[in-house]
Amino acid sequence: MAPHSSAPGQKKRRVIQKDILGSYFKQLQFQRYGTKSIIMVKKTNVLRLLDQQKISYQTVTYPYDSEQFTPEKMQEFIDFDIRLLYKTLVGKGNKSGFLVGVIPKNKSLNFKVLSKASGNRKMRLIPQKDLQEVTGYLRGGCSPLGMKKKFPVYLDESMKAFNEIYVNAGQRGLLVGLNPLDLEKLAEATFLPIAI
Repeated sequence: MAPHSSAPGQKKRRVIQKDILGSYFKQLQFQRYGTKSIIMVKKTNVLRLLDQQKISYQTVTYPYDSEQFTPEKMQEFIDFDIRLLYKTLVGKGNKSGFLVGVIPKNKSLNFKVLSKASGNRKMRLIPQKDLQEVTGYLRGGCSPLGMKKKFPVYLDESMKAFNEIYVNAGQRGLLVGLNPLDLEKLAEATFLPIAI
């Protein structure tokens, strides 16, 4: 065997190591963009719930900036297609009360479709100042999973085209990637064309 040749299985181990340390290298990259500290991943209610249900997932961190919280800006820090990123919106219907819509980050909510599907004549998004009181989450950290109370959840049907999508994991700067069918099951959600 040549002095610098790889032992059997060595390449495979390196690939696994890269996967394990991937988020760490990504966090180091954030320092290049001027962040003051490395974001450390901690277990949120969302991640604990996924662990309890033995659902496969992966986490991705990024430096949260409320003033530049756009798909284009986030694409600089995440290493997956931005089309896989979904945002969680909380609304209130005139009959149903609070409800949750999950749509692509770069899309808007179709109020007409969601209102009709949820049995409401009209609905609106709740004010940002009320988000934490209603859900337990801050703006930029709202997840369709693990809210303070159980609300009806509606997922945009576009996510069914993907094997994995990303939603917030319950903390600013932390995303969780999982199969949309797992999200549907865990959130007891309904797929609808609610994005425009």
